[in-house]
Amino acid sequence: MRSLGALTLTIAFVFSPIAAGVAGDRDTALDAAIGGGHRPAEHKARDVYRHPYETLRFFKLEPGLSVAEIWPGGGWYTHILAPYLAESGNLILVGFNVSAPSERERKRLDMYRTWMAEQPEVYGTMTLADFNANDDDIAPAGSLDRVYTFRNLHNWTAGGYADVAFRAFFKALKPGGYLGLVDHRLDEADAADHRDGYVKPSYAIALAEAAGFEFAGSSEVNANAKDTKDHPAGVWTLPPRLRRAKEDPPEVTAGYVAIGESDRMTLLFRKPEG
Repeated sequence: MRSLGALTLTIAFVFSPIAAGVAGDRDTALDAAIGGGHRPAEHKARDVYRHPYETLRFFKLEPGLSVAEIWPGGGWYTHILAPYLAESGNLILVGFNVSAPSERERKRLDMYRTWMAEQPEVYGTMTLADFNANDDDIAPAGSLDRVYTFRNLHNWTAGGYADVAFRAFFKALKPGGYLGLVDHRLDEADAADHRDGYVKPSYAIALAEAAGFEFAGSSEVNANAKDTKDHPAGVWTLPPRLRRAKEDPPEVTAGYVAIGESDRMTLLFRKPEG
């Protein structure tokens, strides 16, 4: 678990907290959240692959919204969403058995709670909520403006409960609310709907529409034409995991580094009005 104590004084000058602001068509509050000193350097190094500003603008993020981030993992997007919503919105981190967590979940929960305690001006308004394969309640029905999930759908498809996930998101969103999804993209010509950590966009769209969503569009902002999707350890062969790095010669690993992170679909769905 990363200690944030040494960063507290620096961050006090960066956030007080972030005030919403737009210069022309530019969301200056989102720029401030992305560029803030609270974000780890190793996270910022991934911006070139993950394009957080463009992605969140495409996902219609605005100040004052109630947003759920599903399975936030190590908090890559949490470090951006939390300060952006700290003053006038609400961020819910969904994906834990909060009352009886596994050892891995407990470590993650402790990490988030440390952030909240040590930097309340940045993370203090976050809440933590459950999500599992047998429950489609992640928040009170019709209470959320946005639901976002980043590189998680492949886990739910592999686990056989992606349909439960989409139903939960649909139920929690307000009419007119949006679901934004990023995941590793499998080519439509592939024989499978999902494999090796990749998922077909058509399969993701079909799952969302079956839950009641309308497809609202896609963006190529996270595309990577260098990704051949035929790697020996699946998508995890590529950065940032580099799962084969200990077995492969350095020059082979360097080739995966040169590819960069995976080719990704960036999809937006809307819960219909009424």
